[in-house]
Amino acid sequence: MSSIDMRSLILFAVSSILSITLYSLPAESFAGINSSFVQLVRGALIIFALYLLFEKLFKMELHTKILLGMVLGALAGWLFRESIVEIKPVGTAFIRLIQMIVVPLVLSSLITGTASLGDVNKMKRIGSKTLTYYLFSTAFAITIGLVLANVIQPGDGLNPEVKAELLQNYSSMADQKVTSAQENRVSPVDTFLNMIPKNPFDALGNARMLQIIFFAIFVGIALTMISREKARPVLAFFEGVDEVMIKIVTIAIELAPYGVFALIADAIGVFGIDILAVLAKYTVTVAIGLIIMLIIYPTIASRFAGVKVSQFLEDIRPAQLIAFSSSSSGATLPVTMEVAEEKVGVSNEISSFVLPLGATVNMDGTALYQGVATVFIAQVYGIPLDISAQLTIVLTATLASIGTAAAPGVGMIMLVMVLQQVGIPLEGIALILAVDRLLDMIRTTVNVTSDVTAATLIAASEGQLKRPEDA
Repeated sequence: MSSIDMRSLILFAVSSILSITLYSLPAESFAGINSSFVQLVRGALIIFALYLLFEKLFKMELHTKILLGMVLGALAGWLFRESIVEIKPVGTAFIRLIQMIVVPLVLSSLITGTASLGDVNKMKRIGSKTLTYYLFSTAFAITIGLVLANVIQPGDGLNPEVKAELLQNYSSMADQKVTSAQENRVSPVDTFLNMIPKNPFDALGNARMLQIIFFAIFVGIALTMISREKARPVLAFFEGVDEVMIKIVTIAIELAPYGVFALIADAIGVFGIDILAVLAKYTVTVAIGLIIMLIIYPTIASRFAGVKVSQFLEDIRPAQLIAFSSSSSGATLPVTMEVAEEKVGVSNEISSFVLPLGATVNMDGTALYQGVATVFIAQVYGIPLDISAQLTIVLTATLASIGTAAAPGVGMIMLVMVLQQVGIPLEGIALILAVDRLLDMIRTTVNVTSDVTAATLIAASEGQLKRPEDA
């Protein structure tokens, strides 16, 4: 081992021991010392230790660093509980760095992607394939959730004392979410009208994604309908913006292991893992359904696009890990596009059209969770759901996955709509809020995996799937 390695090893050992010691000491040990100073010191020490581990002591692939950051973050959250929450700003900074480029990336990629399709008929063909896949995959996912919930019956046998405690502890939070969801509900007609921006710059400034998508697609179509001479400088500008955004992604993604560590540590530190035991049956039911979907996607990609299952999973792993830690398909979009194009081999033309749309309206994991959550709450309250009621759940959740995509808190809005449609008490939402954040990580991973699968299948059907090694 070289002298530099030995020095790094010593620094790693010292910073790790100091950070663990500072996080383990009770708050009264720091009496008389500014709390912000203590938080800054021990937070800096633990991040420095991670830096030495990831960058100096071992040579690791990026996805290995992210996975290790996730494991270490969970361990830190379990050991230090609320104390480790102070490190969340590191994760928040990483997410904001990614979110910073989502709007310009969606705008530029959709304009160039739509324009590159060449004609309106081609756009219709690819657009119809995309929407068909998203609708059918969402309906299939929620059906899987309903089947599992009916077989496992997670709501049967829930301790009445546990039920009462959950309703009491989370009733105020549930009321807030229900009120917010109901305030943001709009009619199907208004939903369509809201997709058309009155002012595109206002839509861009407020990140109204469906309005941005609508505007970008129309600009792309218009560019195919004017002379190439006039369209060329506009396309060149947005192609440049697109390349700049992708370059920022490659820079930002290097910080992912530290951001993932902080986000996972915060999630486990706040919610702990004890609540999983209380709601184990429900949590396991949702998790099984989501894992089944994660197995189905690469199988479909292998069957219809000729991509090896193991290779597909390896290629999309960075996007899955970012999705898991951030719980945001939108924040993961830049990474999703990068792996789809650079790893899987999806053409920029297909990726630029399919993936931004999918990040906004395709929510297979969320839909599956709606199905399990609805049956779980119904079982707890002793409300039977016949076949017609469950078919209503499938239809409502499938349409809601697109219809409510422009509103904040989309998952909860979808659940409120479904519960109201089949007559289940809305206060039952309080029963599942305790584990919602942890399950949200897995269902976002499913959402992103579904998006990449869609892009892969559509690219293959258009002859625009080319493995990087075959280029």
